[in-house]
Amino acid sequence: MAPFRRWQLRERTPQRLEVAYSISFLFFLFVVGTFGYRYLEDWTLIDGLYMSFITLTTIGFSEVDELSDAGRIFTMVIGIIGIGSVGVVTYRWARLLVAGTLIRNRRRMHQIKRMKNHYIICGYGRVGKEVTRILFQAHKPLVVLDKDENITAQLNATGIHAVTGDAVHDATLLEAGITKAEGLIILLPDDAQSVYITLVAREKNPDLFILARASDAISRRRILQAGASQVILPVQVGAERIAQVILRPQVDQFMSQVLQAEDLGLGMEEIVIEEGAAVAGKTLSQVDFRNSWETMVVAIIKHFDQKMHFYPKPDDLVEVGDTLIVLGSIEMIEKLAQEGCKPQGKVSRKKS
Repeated sequence: MAPFRRWQLRERTPQRLEVAYSISFLFFLFVVGTFGYRYLEDWTLIDGLYMSFITLTTIGFSEVDELSDAGRIFTMVIGIIGIGSVGVVTYRWARLLVAGTLIRNRRRMHQIKRMKNHYIICGYGRVGKEVTRILFQAHKPLVVLDKDENITAQLNATGIHAVTGDAVHDATLLEAGITKAEGLIILLPDDAQSVYITLVAREKNPDLFILARASDAISRRRILQAGASQVILPVQVGAERIAQVILRPQVDQFMSQVLQAEDLGLGMEEIVIEEGAAVAGKTLSQVDFRNSWETMVVAIIKHFDQKMHFYPKPDDLVEVGDTLIVLGSIEMIEKLAQEGCKPQGKVSRKKS
C-alpha cells in the first residue's frame, strides 16, 4: 500500500500547486489591473476592478471611460497575460479532476485486488439490490458486477466496491477477484448467461461457493450441472412462502423472527468445529451448550455425509469438521466460537 500512496502524492501534489499558483497569479492581475487603471486613468477602484474583470474574462462590454494610449496598451498587456492565465487555470482544473478520477479508480481496483474471502454479486437488479443491502449491513466484503456505469459509480460513492463490465467475460470476473472470492451470487435474468458464468467461475476457482437464480426447473438443472453449489427458483420460493403463511401462520411468524433475530439481539449461526477445539470429541450433554454459553444447538451437519441432522440427541457426538447450527445471543455465540470451537480463539462463522 505504501508505494501506491507515494505514487499518489507525486501525482497529485504538483498539479494542485500549479492550480494554486495560477489562481494566485490571476488574483494578482486583478489587483494590478485595478490599481493600474487608477494610476493611468485616474479612475475609481471599482471602475478599475470592473475594467479588469471584463478584460480578463473576455466579456467585451464597453469601456468604462475613454482610454488614453497608455491605458489601451495597459489593457492589451493585461488581456494577453490574463487570458493565458485563465486558460492555464481551466486546463489545470480539468486535468486535476481527471487525474483525481483515475486515482480513485486505481485505488478502488487496488483494494479489490487485495480482497479475499469476499462475495461477488452479478447483476444489480431488484433482487441484487436487496442482496447487496443485506450483505453490506452484515459487514460482509463484497463486489458488485454490473454493466451500467451509473449504477457502479453510485455504489462506489456509497462505499460498496463495484466493477463495470459484463460478468460473462473472464476479465471482468478476474477484475472482481474471482480467484480469491468465497462466494459468487448470480442474479441475472438470462439463464444461459448464468450457465456460462458458472462454468467460467468454477474453472477459475474450484472451491468457490456459487449461488444462482433460475427461471424454471430445466434451467436449474443445467446451472447445477455447470457447477453451481445451489440454485434458487424465485417463483418456487415465493409460492412456498405464500403457502406457508396460509397453512402454518404461527410457524411462519416464528421463522421470520428467527431470520430477523439480530434486531432482538439474537443470532442464528453456523460454526465449524476445528482440530483442537474444546468441544471436539464430546457429546452435547457433556458440553452443555445451554448452561455454558446460553446457546441452543438446533442442528448438526456431520462432516462425513454433509447432511443436516435436526433436533440432535444429548448423546450425539461433536466431532472435528462438524458444523453446528446454533441459536442464541450474538455475544454468547461469539464467546462459544472463541472458547469452544476454535483452538486459537479465532472466530470463524457464517450466518445461516
